[in-house]
Amino acid sequence: MKSTREEPKTVLVAGGAGFLGSHLCETLLGRGWHVICVDNFLTGRMENIHPIMDMPGFRLIEHDVCQPLEIARPLDRVFNLACAASPPRYQADPIHTTRTCVVGTLNLLELASHNKARFLQASTSEVYGDPERHPQTEDYVGHVNCTGPRACYDEGKRTAETLCFDYLRAGAGDVRVARIFNTYGPRMDPADGRIVSNLVMQALERRPMTIFGDGEQTRSFCYVSDLIDGLVRLMEVEPNPGAPINLGNPDEFTITRLAAMVKEMTGTKSNLKFLPLPQDDPRRRRPDITRAKALLGWRPKVPLSQGLRRTISYFAEPDNNQANARTKPMATNENTLQIGYGTFPPAKGRAAPMTSDRG
Repeated sequence: MKSTREEPKTVLVAGGAGFLGSHLCETLLGRGWHVICVDNFLTGRMENIHPIMDMPGFRLIEHDVCQPLEIARPLDRVFNLACAASPPRYQADPIHTTRTCVVGTLNLLELASHNKARFLQASTSEVYGDPERHPQTEDYVGHVNCTGPRACYDEGKRTAETLCFDYLRAGAGDVRVARIFNTYGPRMDPADGRIVSNLVMQALERRPMTIFGDGEQTRSFCYVSDLIDGLVRLMEVEPNPGAPINLGNPDEFTITRLAAMVKEMTGTKSNLKFLPLPQDDPRRRRPDITRAKALLGWRPKVPLSQGLRRTISYFAEPDNNQANARTKPMATNENTLQIGYGTFPPAKGRAAPMTSDRG
């Protein structure tokens, strides 16, 4: 009698050594899937994937998605989380940021299409820019400055969404798009310049806690485990929603309230230091998750108070709070480096040069 047991899926996670990507890899491995993690280590960190390096079915490929990538093993799923997400990082090399969003997404769409693999694009709430509608629903077209210092990321992600839905409309792939709102939790880079990691690290180190603007601007903070659950649900839901899905926590907090919570939980005596608000920084950001609740049965479960305590505990450990700690694999030649302990056949690819300005 033919077995009805489902074979493990083979999944490629681009940006898999990053904050979100490493949690996604770990979750998928826990489901018994084979995971191919692809990262150029521009912002990804080996520390993030150390817990899963020895797990069966895991393989790491060091590669820049701006270059085409061939995988010998057939793929069932492709998650694209490849791109620096913090403003200081993506503004440091805006041309490469745009290239990653556009060319990288196109390369991965082609890879997924060739394999007839389902594809999920990790987009962002930044496609709404500094929104004039509140909360933001997926049909809101946004209020974005296409020539400002944030445009490399905002417009890059908007273009990536365009490519995704062009592939979907053309019948070239089963493509899904998640618009991710502010997410936080363990494995955030302590030096990536985002508000939660900034405030927590400054509080733990008893330094002034930096707030840009008057602190009355709002954000909605989603704990990482909730976000990963949403991504997996979106990838696996039937039928394809055929439209972008907001994933974020709809509870809205001012930055000063967030800072007050961090101060209380850390017991710090740090003062608040107010600096000018950066250009195009949104005043309010809050997702409408009606579509996610209806189509995915998803809603966040971890309240900010609980998630912050977990995040503070993580950063309080000395091994987790080293600024710019980013141990890269030791490449022995200019070809794509593969590290892993699965039973995969060799993958073929060629990485872009590993330099500070091109990953």
